[in-house]
Amino acid sequence: MPIKFGTDGWRALIAEDFTFDNVRICAQGTADFLKQFGLASKGLYIGYDTRFASEHFAEAVAEVVTANGIKTTLADRAAPTPSVSYTIASGGYGAGVIITASHNSGRYNGYKFKAGYGGTATIEDMDKLESLIAKVESSGNVKRGTLEDAEKNGLLIRSNPQPDYLAKVSQIVDLGVLKEAGLSVIADPMYGSGLGYFPALLSDGKTNLKEIHGHRNPAFPGMAQPEPLAHNLGELIEAVKSSKADVGLATDGDADRVGVVDEHGNFLTTLETFSLLCFHRLEVLGQRGPLVRSITMSSMIDALGKLYNVPVFVEPVGFKYLGPVMMRENALAAGEESGGYAFSGHIPERDGILSGLFLLEMMAKTGKAVSELRDLLISKVGPHVYHRVDLAYAPDQREVILSRVKNAKPTSLAGLAVREIDSRDGFRFVLENDYWALIRFSGTEPLLRTYAEADSQSSVDKLLKELRHLAGI
Repeated sequence: MPIKFGTDGWRALIAEDFTFDNVRICAQGTADFLKQFGLASKGLYIGYDTRFASEHFAEAVAEVVTANGIKTTLADRAAPTPSVSYTIASGGYGAGVIITASHNSGRYNGYKFKAGYGGTATIEDMDKLESLIAKVESSGNVKRGTLEDAEKNGLLIRSNPQPDYLAKVSQIVDLGVLKEAGLSVIADPMYGSGLGYFPALLSDGKTNLKEIHGHRNPAFPGMAQPEPLAHNLGELIEAVKSSKADVGLATDGDADRVGVVDEHGNFLTTLETFSLLCFHRLEVLGQRGPLVRSITMSSMIDALGKLYNVPVFVEPVGFKYLGPVMMRENALAAGEESGGYAFSGHIPERDGILSGLFLLEMMAKTGKAVSELRDLLISKVGPHVYHRVDLAYAPDQREVILSRVKNAKPTSLAGLAVREIDSRDGFRFVLENDYWALIRFSGTEPLLRTYAEADSQSSVDKLLKELRHLAGI
């Protein structure tokens, strides 16, 4: 099967398509990319997560890239994607590779390619890289050396990306206020590479932080996948309730996404979380700047844009779209429905750890509980209820489903008039009162994602039911 990059790199089943041979093919394509576009002299940084054999796949990348004469730095331990991304940018590297499948189940691993600015590469660069990888697949020409020789020749060094990242985050968020706030926080890294980061940042103060699932387990037991959504966070929710904690914070497998549980054990939707974080920067911190959101993100962001007189840019799903706009517009924040949010003054890329810290900062500076902050937000932008349902389909039915939805062209959904159909990324039905419903295919799995946001749960349920009917699944 050809190696194809989705919204954020290439992911595949370990031992089926994600093999050492295929990873080395990707590495050779990456080396060719660096050489072709004059980036080889800046070198490559390689990071990896806590999945099965991730460190060995990362070493396979290093074997190939150094054999091509390119200086390479290899992380000496599993590390969150945002810490590796920051290291790539701050270290002036030509590009970076991270071995991770992010939020996918434990059967998957993946190959993320990061541009020199630390963010997901542009569509154009992704297309060029994919083309070079295809050529390597066709020719079979992969250079490969040994790590021992690479180290002897000065082409390979190893480093820990944690200290510089922690220092950077400490400059962005007022950690002193967080440590002295006396909050009770439970962190859940979901057995992923974010383990130990919240404790490292918030120890030595009045705030009490407890970490669960804070060790490596590539099977991700007790969860369908390390994605910080309510159905995967049962233990975190129970821990918050039983210990009467103020908040629960979960990061996904590579810690570039965050999930939030309030003091009552209720999960905040990813749309509520990003809207709160934007509200924090605009209202609590008094900052101003454009906001960037994906088409799957809440229309609450548009309402905040109007309220604080800042522009809002709406883009297709994926930080390969959001990141470049964020840089171009010097945006205050960018976010997508998956739980990935980025902020000015840092990398143009998702950071689940920094997102969690900003939420804690909002709590500390306002003295309000998470549920109170949510109520305050709703009082400003009106009621917004959201839900997403993923529908599995047989891969050979994709074109049939696509044709069925494309030709439907409904004038109303669940009694709400359809004002516009945006087909840039799936089919987004813009409804009256600025509510919406969306159908789009996952870029990494055989899933049809259906989304809806409206003023009540009953309306959302009706919208999702009608979307499923449109798709014929």
